[in-house]
Amino acid sequence: QVQLVESGGGLVQAGGSLRLSCAASARTFSSYASGWFRQAPGKEREFVAAISSGGVGTYYADSVKGRFTISRDNAKNTVYLQMNSLKPEDTAVYYCAASARRWGMVLRTTPAYDYWGQGTQVTVSS
Repeated sequence: QVQLVESGGGLVQAGGSLRLSCAASARTFSSYASGWFRQAPGKEREFVAAISSGGVGTYYADSVKGRFTISRDNAKNTVYLQMNSLKPEDTAVYYCAASARRWGMVLRTTPAYDYWGQGTQVTVSS
């Protein structure tokens, strides 16, 4: 069982930056791929970024490529999402997730993930 707790959300002006953190409870967290997803009001949860268990492989949604960076520190059981040049359309609840699946394109989809955090709100004002 892996428990995930997100932090770092908040209110920021357009063009600003935030860094989200996702702290995991399991000492085996380094064996899981991790992802960030987001869900805006009235919309489906969508993929944002994913990182392989060792931190070498990454995927990004086209909408955030070049602005967001996913990273992880396995010694701290933590995954990060650095968000720069934020736009109002980035406003959403951001969720961290962990997957025991082998690294691949399937990790861009919600069913690939076994564990989810409760989410943290990110609001970008114009």
